[in-house]
Amino acid sequence: MSATFGKLNQETLDLSDGLNILQAPNETGKSTWCAFLLSMLYGINSRERDRVGFIADKNRYAPWSGAAMSGRLDCRIGDNELTLLRETKRQTAPLGDFKAVYAGTGDEFPRLTGQSCGETLLGVSREVYERSAFIRQAGLAISQDAGLEKRIAALITTGEEDTSYSEAADALKKQLNRRRHNKTGQIPALELELAEAQRQLDTLSGSEGQLAEARREITRLAQQEADLSSLLALHDGWDAAQKRRVLTEAETASIEAERTISNLRQQAEESRLPENETIARLRGAIVNLETVRKSVDKAMAEKDAAMKASVRAETAVSDSPFAGKSVEEARREAAASPNVRAPLSFGSVLLAIFGVLCIALGIIALVWSRSFTIQGFVPGILVALGAGCVPILWKLRSQSAAQAKNAVLLKRYGTADPAEITALVETYAALCQARDESQSAVVKAAATYDALYASLTSNQQGILLEVRRFAPAAFDIAAADAALRECAIRRRELNAALSAAESARLRYETMRRQLPESDLPENAPAAPPEQSRADLNAALVDVKAQLSAAQSAADRLSGQIAALGGRAALEAQIEQLSGQIETLEAEYRSIYLAMETLEGANTELQNRFSPELGRRTAQIFSALTDGVYTDVVLDRSFHLSAEPAGDTVWRDAQMLSAGAGDQLYLAARLAICELVLPEQDAPPLVLDDALANFDDERCKAALRLLKEEGKKRQILLFTCHSREAAFFANDPAVSVQRLTNNPSGV
Repeated sequence: MSATFGKLNQETLDLSDGLNILQAPNETGKSTWCAFLLSMLYGINSRERDRVGFIADKNRYAPWSGAAMSGRLDCRIGDNELTLLRETKRQTAPLGDFKAVYAGTGDEFPRLTGQSCGETLLGVSREVYERSAFIRQAGLAISQDAGLEKRIAALITTGEEDTSYSEAADALKKQLNRRRHNKTGQIPALELELAEAQRQLDTLSGSEGQLAEARREITRLAQQEADLSSLLALHDGWDAAQKRRVLTEAETASIEAERTISNLRQQAEESRLPENETIARLRGAIVNLETVRKSVDKAMAEKDAAMKASVRAETAVSDSPFAGKSVEEARREAAASPNVRAPLSFGSVLLAIFGVLCIALGIIALVWSRSFTIQGFVPGILVALGAGCVPILWKLRSQSAAQAKNAVLLKRYGTADPAEITALVETYAALCQARDESQSAVVKAAATYDALYASLTSNQQGILLEVRRFAPAAFDIAAADAALRECAIRRRELNAALSAAESARLRYETMRRQLPESDLPENAPAAPPEQSRADLNAALVDVKAQLSAAQSAADRLSGQIAALGGRAALEAQIEQLSGQIETLEAEYRSIYLAMETLEGANTELQNRFSPELGRRTAQIFSALTDGVYTDVVLDRSFHLSAEPAGDTVWRDAQMLSAGAGDQLYLAARLAICELVLPEQDAPPLVLDDALANFDDERCKAALRLLKEEGKKRQILLFTCHSREAAFFANDPAVSVQRLTNNPSGV
């Protein structure tokens, strides 16, 4: 077998005659290979749909690789070696394209189609094969099938496979149910028709009396409707007269409103009353004047504040020691030392005289020492004393000059510290800058004030000039505002009059259209009827409803009487239905008798059916269980029970353990394969983990039976255990393969 099917992707499985042990772990494709073999033989039902808890084979085994589903099966049937090919050309029909050819030639095998392939090659239908030789792990139990039942019945009767008790019983039951089943069937339906016909006949008599009464009620209600309509017509005449009076009043009001509008318009033209837009614009301009005036006041205050700040800044500059100088001049003056002549102190004069005398005496002594014998160091001492007075005199002079300079600085700047004088210069620079800025602020504030004041004056003049066109006495803004207020009031009065006139005109036109001249009565009633219009309308609506209901009832009764077809027709229908019911009742009794007869025959046949298959099943089951169970019984629905050795109590299959139950159903399937399936070219036996619940000893017994069965037919035993392969490890008559996740790599 070569398959692109489910998880199998172009993978191949080679098989031998007899028993094949195919060992593979879970999820390696054992069940997929089994399903593939069944699909190659019998095809895939493309009309099958997924449902809750079930996935159709066409979806369950769609190739995981995404390729189209396809397969090849090389087999031998009789003396012919064949190759079966199935491909998918339409996605809705997987494996729908079928071809059977002689192996190695390509010549088509005749009379073999995709639909007939499995039944032709194996000799049984798919339903029979799945209930006999095709055994899944969860499908050992045998379900009832008419085809399998026919084949088993043929073994013990005439050998014909075209009769089945269940099919015959179903056919008779369908015929019986067709005539009567609870409240359904032909007889109950006819009984219902008969009851309906009798009811219609009874209804016919009552309907005729009701129709006469309904027609009398219609006549009475029609007269009452006419009376109420006459009273409502009197109300209409009275209401029309009242509408005419109201219409006349509306016309008078409209004319009076138009006259008022004409007078107001004339007054407005004579007084040159401005339009609402002009009034609103001028009043808005007056409101804006107040805003501009506030801005002028604010600008005046800012100007005064700027001038005061400028005066303070100028005063601060004038109070500086550097007043009148530029900042650069102040910096140069602070950086230069003052030119000061130091005064001579009395001590300095004495020291200078003493030095001069010492130098003079030294010179005289030096001269004298050359003429006389006077020691030479005396003149040197005197000269040295005189020279020593010079630095002392210079230092005293410098100190006196410094004191004079400091005195000048203190007098000029109030300090002799150069750092403080530098700080005074920087302060002076800041004061000068502040003075310049305050002067600029004064100029700016003055310009702003002048511009705002000019704007205020200009706007006031413009407003007054425009207002005096229609209010000559308005010489100030207050008078102009009062005049504009009065104009606004007059405009509102005029607009209100216009609106009132328009409303009066529209009201009159609407009423005139709603009440044409033709609707005005020539002779209006003197007074309205005593009953109000609402009461009359309510009464008329009620009468009309009753009249409509009475008319509908009469129409319905007339229709019912016409639909019933008359008394004679109903009586004839009742007689006919009664005859049909009697005939069907006789048929029902005959069919029921036939079912009882068939049931008796089936009971007799079943007594002959069970022992044949039960004895062979019991022999196989006894061999599997090493004689623990000695006898087996089964009914036509293949429900099995086993009898333990030495015990007379039958054990239902459902009461056995899982392993024993599987062994019992395996024995039944093997017995069916022997007794029911064709002996020549026996169909292969396929087991998918069917021995999983067997213990080791019973598994060995099953394997011995399968090996013996393998002499008659090919057997494929897929298993996830290693014990089957180990059991036949040294047996050349059994083919053992250990599959991996890639079956093609066996």
